[in-house]
Amino acid sequence: MSDSLERSTKINSLKEPVVKRLCEVLDKSSTKGWRKLGEIVGNDRRFKVSSDDMEMCSLKVLELEGSPSLMLLRLMGERGCTTGHLIDYLQTLGNSEALQCLKPPALQILIQPQSVSIICGHNLRLSCHAVGKSPVQYQWFKSKEEVPNSFSPDLVISPVQMKDAGFYICRVNCGDAFEFSHWAQVDVLNVTLCYGQSYHFLDGRQKVVIQPQSQRLHVGEDLQLECGAVGRPIPRYQWHRNGVPIPNSTKRKLMIPHVMQEQQGRYRCEISSSSERMWTNEVDVVIDDIYAIGEGSNEFFLNSIPEQLYATDKVALLIGNLSYQNHPQLKAPMVDVYDLTNLLRQLNFKVVSLLDLTESEMRNAVDEFLLLLHKGVYGLLYYAGHGYENYGNSFMVPVDAPNPYRSANCLCVQSILKLMQEKETDLNVFLLDMCRKRNIHDDSTSNVVLRVTANIVFGYATCQDAEAFELSSTGFTNGVFVKFLKKRLLDDEKITVVLDRVAEDMGQFDATKGKQALEIRSSLSERRALTDPILPGDSADLAHAHSRQWAKAHELPESMCLNFDCGAQIKLGFAAEFSNVLVIYTHIVKKPTDMSFCQAHVTDFSQDLDVDPKLMNRETPEETGIYLLSSSLPQHCLYTRLSSLQKLREELVFTVCLQGTFTAMDDDHPIHWTKSVNIGKPLIARLDLHRAMRRNSCLQTCLMPHSPSHSPCHSPGPEHRHHLYHGSHQAQDYNRLSPQHRYLDIGEHLQGAVGGCGDIYYENLSQCRYDPPYTSGGLSSSPGRLSIPIETTDDINELQTVFINSLQLQPQ
Repeated sequence: MSDSLERSTKINSLKEPVVKRLCEVLDKSSTKGWRKLGEIVGNDRRFKVSSDDMEMCSLKVLELEGSPSLMLLRLMGERGCTTGHLIDYLQTLGNSEALQCLKPPALQILIQPQSVSIICGHNLRLSCHAVGKSPVQYQWFKSKEEVPNSFSPDLVISPVQMKDAGFYICRVNCGDAFEFSHWAQVDVLNVTLCYGQSYHFLDGRQKVVIQPQSQRLHVGEDLQLECGAVGRPIPRYQWHRNGVPIPNSTKRKLMIPHVMQEQQGRYRCEISSSSERMWTNEVDVVIDDIYAIGEGSNEFFLNSIPEQLYATDKVALLIGNLSYQNHPQLKAPMVDVYDLTNLLRQLNFKVVSLLDLTESEMRNAVDEFLLLLHKGVYGLLYYAGHGYENYGNSFMVPVDAPNPYRSANCLCVQSILKLMQEKETDLNVFLLDMCRKRNIHDDSTSNVVLRVTANIVFGYATCQDAEAFELSSTGFTNGVFVKFLKKRLLDDEKITVVLDRVAEDMGQFDATKGKQALEIRSSLSERRALTDPILPGDSADLAHAHSRQWAKAHELPESMCLNFDCGAQIKLGFAAEFSNVLVIYTHIVKKPTDMSFCQAHVTDFSQDLDVDPKLMNRETPEETGIYLLSSSLPQHCLYTRLSSLQKLREELVFTVCLQGTFTAMDDDHPIHWTKSVNIGKPLIARLDLHRAMRRNSCLQTCLMPHSPSHSPCHSPGPEHRHHLYHGSHQAQDYNRLSPQHRYLDIGEHLQGAVGGCGDIYYENLSQCRYDPPYTSGGLSSSPGRLSIPIETTDDINELQTVFINSLQLQPQ
């Protein structure tokens, strides 16, 4: 670590051992201790320490293990004091022993190896990076044995095998000095043998890959339940029975010998790390009395556990549109998509999460989503953004839609459902977080003809002809629907039951009462749940091929170390915030001893990405717009966020620029060195969503009178814009379900986002959802409307003809 970097570090960021040694020195010195240091700092107007502050520090001696010096350093740090300032004060103080505490050691390990849980067959990488006053050598060990040919900072085992599990440590030598890294545990899971498929990850976050299975046992037999998760750091486990932790059950495998009947119940495991917590599926364990086996008891035994339903695969497409070109912009879709992505991964869904798509990009993304579907798959589509509903059909609005927009500019959800039905999926779930107001500029009717299937679930964030809302907040927060959905999504219940509970939760939320109510439409006849296990069955080869197709769009570039002619070494790392958002970070691993300043930044990106130079190479992730992934990124780096990767037409080539100054230089002008880096097409860029729409696009299943295949769409002139719609079009006010639940955040206001269509919006609205119109006889018989039998949930059964015609909302 260079002196200049040390001097700019806030003293509150000093490592605990350094602070502890420094405080011990200052506390024990009577003439050059903390009191004299306080006097010196008190004379500096920048960090003025008052007499009251000094008195508060002195009172620390009355506390057990209290330290006046520690209190003083904390006060200085809170007022912006850096290590450089502290060194200057200590030099004025003349305390050489205290100065020695801040002197960089001859050898220092900057990056410690992290414990990891990984799937057999994947690539294992453990990293240990150190700096010293002379060249550094490395040697890796597994337990007490040297790992052959492991002399570099990165230990790579490719592919990792079951035999590679164990504990690893790295010895670092620099001349006569040496240090050992922290121990790192490697846990290798044989998931492929269990499920016959591959798992791929967007980042190092925790993910459950082995779920426990229900058991049917007799008294006296052994119970064995197994679960497993991958990620960094290595997860911790705690098994529960009927919601109560089981003592001394903190391993991946739960083994109970000679079970008794009182040990039957519902089991699940809590899996946690320092920053995450998740649960496995909850499974039934039934224990039958071996002496009571007979025809009657056997029948009871078989009926005690319902037949397990399986998915051949689980696939989710999540789209969040927020940066609209011609309409009010939104905030919540980014947070909503991020949270649902992490939850659905825990349920073993292959998730594609995308932000800010144009019309052609949305249609091509749907095509890629459909390629992952086949017989028996659970397919889920979540959309957050502007939308509308006409004649029982829902339309999702792309970010480039004109003002006003019509069906030709949007995607019809029912068209996507029709294509999903052709794939013979076992479950089709649509979670639509958008407004459902009537679009008065679009008089077209759909000709979508759907099959009658008992596997469709629609969850609408709001009722028909109503808006859906964001929460007004200075920071980033969920929309109303996801705020409550994310608390229930992992429940091991039929999906309609989960949505019912979400609706009940929303109904208790005062802020949305009378404004927004969750509406559920379902034709689901079986007890299918998002927690159902995956069993490829006869389509195992097809599922594996689709897994490769999904993995193609989620491959992160490998991190790399770049060596420059000046002797500096830079680590270039990558992380994925969404499927189309890449984070690049640079870190100084090594620099020459005579270099006083060293910094690396990235530049010269493709114009396809439209990167704002002001938001590149920032010292904190938040400064560049990385709010959701910041806690998972390494510290002390420069960060750059690349969004809209779907627009990338060529391989991503950019420049890493190193700039530095040397102590022997007469001026302060830095010297520059550059290296060109090519990382190919990362993440979703591989799928070329920017291309022209395919012939088999969902566009072809929903031909509208204004569709491009019929006639062009013309937007009205500016005199039609900013028209306020207050529900005066009673002719379009169809019968629909009465609102059953309303919701939002206590003490928060509704976000000023869109509602309705194009130039029709409320000042304080955000999004809404779709639902087929009802009549007293069931489905509406109006021509052109959705022709699919729908069953309402138990507590949605009243009809009404009038809902909210206007809203009185507090502006943001």
